[in-house]
Amino acid sequence: MQLTIFDLDHTLLAGDSDYLWGRFLVERGRVDAAAYEQQNQIFYDQYRNGTLDIREFCRFSFAPLAAHPLPELQRWRAQFVAEKIEPAIAPLAPRLLEKHRARGDHLMIMTATNRFITEPVAALLGVETLIATDPEFVDGRYTGALAGTPNFREGKVLRLQQWLQETGATPTRVRFYSDSHNDLPLLRRADEAIAVDPDDALREEAMRNGWPVISLRGAPADADALAAL
Repeated sequence: MQLTIFDLDHTLLAGDSDYLWGRFLVERGRVDAAAYEQQNQIFYDQYRNGTLDIREFCRFSFAPLAAHPLPELQRWRAQFVAEKIEPAIAPLAPRLLEKHRARGDHLMIMTATNRFITEPVAALLGVETLIATDPEFVDGRYTGALAGTPNFREGKVLRLQQWLQETGATPTRVRFYSDSHNDLPLLRRADEAIAVDPDDALREEAMRNGWPVISLRGAPADADALAAL
C-alpha cells in the first residue's frame, strides 16, 4: 500500500480554512468582530512566518466551539462549507486526488486545522482518512480545550506514527504534498515530498533537495506538471 498524504490549507484549498472560518464567524456576527478579526489575523501571520504557538491558537479558535451548542455549530458549518470552502477548492485538486485514487493509493489529509472544521471538507474531497487537531468533546459539547497532540509541525510526524501503530498499516511508500515550511518535519520524513504552491521558505528547501514543485491553481502548465508526477 502506498500512502499519499495531503496538507489541506493552501494545498488542496486555495485558502486557509481556519482563517476563513474566523471570517465567517465575524461576518455572521457570532463573535466580537473587531477583536476577533484582529487576533485571527495575528495568528494567521504568525503561522505564515513560522512563529505560531499552536496551543495558544487552539485556545483562541476553540472558544466559539465551546460557546455554542452542537446543533447550532453544525448549521453554521454547513453554511460555511457551501459559501467559503467549495469556492476555495484548488482547481486541479480533484484531478490530483483522482490520479492517486486510481493508482490504488490510500489517501489521507493531515492538517493543523481542527477536526470540527475539516471533517466535512475531507468528505467533500472524498478523502476518508483525516488526521487533524482535535478539540475536546465531552457530553455532547466542545469544552474549548485541546485533546491530544496538536497536528502541527513535529506533531504531524507523531500523529502519523500513532495512526500507523493503531491501524497496523505498513505503507511501502509515503508521499506528502504540502505548501508550507511548517510541514518540513514530515516532508523530510516522507519517501517523496512534493511542494504545492509553496511559500518562499519551502520553495527554497524544495530546490535544495530536488523536490518537485507544482501548482494546483489551474494553469495549463500546472496540469502538465501533474501529468508528469
